[in-house]
Amino acid sequence: MRDSRTVRADEAASIEEPKTLVEAAYFRLRRDIIEGLHPPGEKLRVEHLKDQYEVGAGTLREALLLLVTDALVVAQGQRGFRVAPISIADCEDISHTRVLLETEALRQSIARGDDAWEADLVASFHRLTRAEQKLTDNDSATTEDWERCNRAFHEALTSASQSRWIRHFQNILYQQSERYRRLSLFRQPITRDIHAEHHALFDATLSRNAVRACSILSEHILRTLDAVKRLPLEFFSNGGPSR
Repeated sequence: MRDSRTVRADEAASIEEPKTLVEAAYFRLRRDIIEGLHPPGEKLRVEHLKDQYEVGAGTLREALLLLVTDALVVAQGQRGFRVAPISIADCEDISHTRVLLETEALRQSIARGDDAWEADLVASFHRLTRAEQKLTDNDSATTEDWERCNRAFHEALTSASQSRWIRHFQNILYQQSERYRRLSLFRQPITRDIHAEHHALFDATLSRNAVRACSILSEHILRTLDAVKRLPLEFFSNGGPSR
C-alpha cells in the first residue's frame, strides 16, 4: 500500500500531466475559475469555451460536470453551466470546516509522523519561505509559485494522517478557499505577516506540540476569513468582482 506522501505526489503529477483531453480541459478550467478569469456567476457557454480551450463540445461538457462535483460550477438543467457564486456565508462555512478537518489531520500527523514526514515538512517550509520572500514583487508568476508552495506546505503538515476521507475533503475545501484567499491577499494590500504565521506553525509542528500547532493553524485559516469579511461589498454582488 502506498503511503499518503506517494498519493499526494501522484495527485500533483496528474495536474501537471493530464492523461486525457477531458482532464486537460478540466484542469485548465478549474485553474481559471480559481484565479478569477471566469468570475463568480459567469455563464459558461460551451459553444464559446470549446474554441478557447481547443476541445470539442462533448469534452468540454464532461470537464464542466467534473467541476460541478468540485462545487466550482453549478449546472442549471437545460440552461447550461455557471461559475459557482461566492459569499461571506460560504467562506465562513468553508473556513470553519477546514479548521475541523485540518486540525484533526495535523494532530494525527504529529502523533504518527516519522523522520520522512519531518524531512518533507522541512523541505516544503524551505520552498515556501523562498516563495514568500518574492511575494512583494506582486506579479502573477510569484503569486502562482507561492500558491503551489503554500498548498504543498499545508499538505506536508497533515500528510501523516491516514484518513483518506479527511485528505479527500481537505482537497475540495482547499480549492474552494483558494478563490477567497486570492481575493483577500491579492486584491487588497497585504497587512498580515503570512511568513511569521507559517513559521510559528512549522516550529510548533516540528516540536510535536499538537495543542499549540492546532491553535496556530486555526487562527491562520480564520485570519483569511477575517480578511474576506473586510472586502468591499462589490466583491460579492453581481456575481463577484469585475476584471
